Amino acid sequence: MFKSLILCLLTLVLTGCAVVSKGPPGVPFEKGARWALLPLANHTETPQAGLRAEAILEPLLRRHGVTQLIHAPRAEGDALFEAGDRKSLADARRWAGEQGARYAITGAVDEWRYKVGVDGEPAVGLALQVIDLRSGAVVWSAVGGRSGWSREALSAVAQKLLGELLDGLVVP
Repeated sequence: MFKSLILCLLTLVLTGCAVVSKGPPGVPFEKGARWALLPLANHTETPQAGLRAEAILEPLLRRHGVTQLIHAPRAEGDALFEAGDRKSLADARRWAGEQGARYAITGAVDEWRYKVGVDGEPAVGLALQVIDLRSGAVVWSAVGGRSGWSREALSAVAQKLLGELLDGLVVP
């Protein structure tokens, strides 16, 4: 009993703190479909957090089987704080449809910072959703938050979280 408790605690310590919710599992995506990476809204006080998350998200999507991936153009004036309004997202969705994309992935960055304090732990919070551009329906979504250790890079924590979120995304 004591050994099991120690093992559980050790596992928690080694994995860091993470909360993830995703689904539905097993969505039947069209094989070989074209995907669009739409802007991720930046709901943080950190400049370019959405752009940073997109840069990490792209290769992870390709690793999960998204081979035909296009990027929506960014609106003017997005140098520091990305646009996260509904009009910008609607424009990006329209653009993706015009480019022949079947699915679009978008979302929001809700936390992207080093916590204030002695240790300065990195903390990331993200939400993702896949939209079927033919129907306009959200067919898959995931949300999660993760914090790391004081010597861990914020980008590494983001990569781990995005990897966990995308583990539920199966692309043929």
